[in-house]
Amino acid sequence: MRCVSILILMLLGVPATSQTPTPPAEQNNAGLQDWIAAFRPTALAAGIKPDIFDGAMADVSFAPKVVERDRNQSEFTKTIWDYLDTAVSDLRISNGKKALRRERKALDAIEAKYGVSAEVVTAIWGLESAYGTFRGNDSVLTSMVSLAYDGRRAAFFEEQVLAALSILQSGDTDIARLRGSWAGAMGHTQFMPGSFIEHAVDWNGDGKRNIWGDDPRDALASAAAYLKANGWVTGQPWGVEVRIPDGFDYLLANREVMKSPSEWAALGILDTEGRIVPDHGVASILLPAGATGAAFMVFKNFEVIESYNTADAYVIAVGHLADRIAGASAFQSDWPREDRALSYAERIELQTELTEQGFDTRKIDAKIGPLTVNAVRSWQVAQGEVPDGYASPQLLERLRLSR
Repeated sequence: MRCVSILILMLLGVPATSQTPTPPAEQNNAGLQDWIAAFRPTALAAGIKPDIFDGAMADVSFAPKVVERDRNQSEFTKTIWDYLDTAVSDLRISNGKKALRRERKALDAIEAKYGVSAEVVTAIWGLESAYGTFRGNDSVLTSMVSLAYDGRRAAFFEEQVLAALSILQSGDTDIARLRGSWAGAMGHTQFMPGSFIEHAVDWNGDGKRNIWGDDPRDALASAAAYLKANGWVTGQPWGVEVRIPDGFDYLLANREVMKSPSEWAALGILDTEGRIVPDHGVASILLPAGATGAAFMVFKNFEVIESYNTADAYVIAVGHLADRIAGASAFQSDWPREDRALSYAERIELQTELTEQGFDTRKIDAKIGPLTVNAVRSWQVAQGEVPDGYASPQLLERLRLSR
């Protein structure tokens, strides 16, 4: 899980270690061991027992490949349709239906307790670990310590180190089994250590919150508990695919513009069958691929799934996979498959060009978030284009020509 974990240090009243990022050329195992020695008093002050700390750190060594992968994550992106082709493939849908049948009794009980549908929990399980097939086999502590030592996001990863140590101290697992992805996400539903501390539950009643073993029930219940804690609305869909009418004001396709389904219907936005979307609460209109791709009316539960992973593509994949497992049909609209994703360098260029032309993106970080989307919209309005906020290669080329 790449969700935001609890601020363990803040809750304990212990300040995070102040650290300047270590230059890559100077990173080595000796430096990491120095970091461990310097961090030990902080861990002990936070309540970690000396023998737990020393035993856990005995075999930790610097993992340069983990740091390298973390530094280079932003370079690689997919279009939403390429991502969905894999995330909601026929095989993943088929395996999801089998997994749901296999764990139906537990998932129904989990739904009854937390209000999160069995299909949504199953979909998260499917996307995070292919229904438990790929849970990760890297040392979580080695990864978290290496990234904390790297120092670029020291506070966050120091929290994760303390959380991992707390997991060991609680007895939920041992150092040999505290394993996950290279980035520290663990178990069937890929919790970060901090999220485990806050949300993991012992569903099967064996006295341990075991999200790593072959029995997935603790992990599935923990995912539902996480979503409930973040505001899950029972019975509400994540979103509904809709049709956008001719003449629609695309400036209204903004996550901050909330209307009831009946109000959207008055503006011509209906589901793909031409019906008014049921009143599940206020919703906004999302155009993940601009005016030429699929459009969605998204509800509060879209935001809740975002707390698990902030990428729109991930949230749509979870929601759509859950719907497909439940028997719904595929999306009806086409995607602009002739497009490709902007590279890291192109995203930087897009933000730089927009800002220099007076459409401030506020940050030059290669992340096409709401601030950049709004800047794109403003530029499109100035150019007399449809303001759908879609940052495509074609838009970047037009932006270059408008200097």
